[in-house]
Amino acid sequence: MAERASRQRSTRSSRVTLLGDDDLHYFNEGTHYQLYEKLGAHLVTAGRTKGTYFAVWAPNAVYVSVIGDFNDWNAESHPLQARGRSGIWEGFVAGVGEGTIYKYHIISRDHDYCVAKADPYGFAHEMPPRTASIVTDLWYLWGDQTWMEERAKRHVLEAPMAVYEMHLGSWMRVPEEGNRPLTYRELAPKLAAYIQSMGFTHVEFLPITEHPLYASWGYQTTGYFAPTRRYGTPTDFMYLIDYLHQQGIGVILDWVPSHFPTDEHGPGYFDGTHLYEHADDRQGMHPEWHSWIFNYGRHEVQCFLLSSAFF
Repeated sequence: MAERASRQRSTRSSRVTLLGDDDLHYFNEGTHYQLYEKLGAHLVTAGRTKGTYFAVWAPNAVYVSVIGDFNDWNAESHPLQARGRSGIWEGFVAGVGEGTIYKYHIISRDHDYCVAKADPYGFAHEMPPRTASIVTDLWYLWGDQTWMEERAKRHVLEAPMAVYEMHLGSWMRVPEEGNRPLTYRELAPKLAAYIQSMGFTHVEFLPITEHPLYASWGYQTTGYFAPTRRYGTPTDFMYLIDYLHQQGIGVILDWVPSHFPTDEHGPGYFDGTHLYEHADDRQGMHPEWHSWIFNYGRHEVQCFLLSSAFF
């Protein structure tokens, strides 16, 4: 009976895909710059069944499954399927919706390595120190059409430009509530008013990509497609950008494609091999910060970073 139940559970990741043959070719070639549309977790409807499509790159794995609260973190419940020789594992899980907490359970073909990893392409992650990813709908109705249409005029060499650089979490606090930082939505009107009163044309945020160590100010990123959960959701962050644009304020985001922390849930040693980072410590480990350095020579890593930049 237990064996039959295990076989039944293993069929729950139905064969649904967002990846065409061209996607796989461009990914392995190093020229796919919109991977956020294909990899990660995406809410989809297969026939009449709503659920989430998962896809992750783990070429040296022999087994990959999706685990989370929805299956009691059972590594045998929802296995993914390898997509040819691309190194990508994919699957559709019915009933998994917005807000679902998940990770990838990965078993490597090397050294009996087994690990639970956050989604490198995840749109949202849990509030640190928790480390799981969150299935997230990114739908948002933008209101900054005027800014977008006029942006080119504001960025010509003759246009005035004064940039205010800041760290979101320490710019303003709420002392009566434990000195907490402002949320993305709370920040929007206060920051816009300050920027305008001081005569700045742009604001530059220290990295807002998700990072486990707050003291790093975001320069030790693990979630390259996710604004940090510390101040709200991805749509809350979109509201902040939208509001600033509507007030005529340009936004610059610091972005860190150089190195990333060694936390187990991060991209480092992802499938039992040095996948995103150099295998040679002389190239792959920063001696002062003890962080992994990206392997820029790998085509799939180029796609990962450039897709993050475009996203």
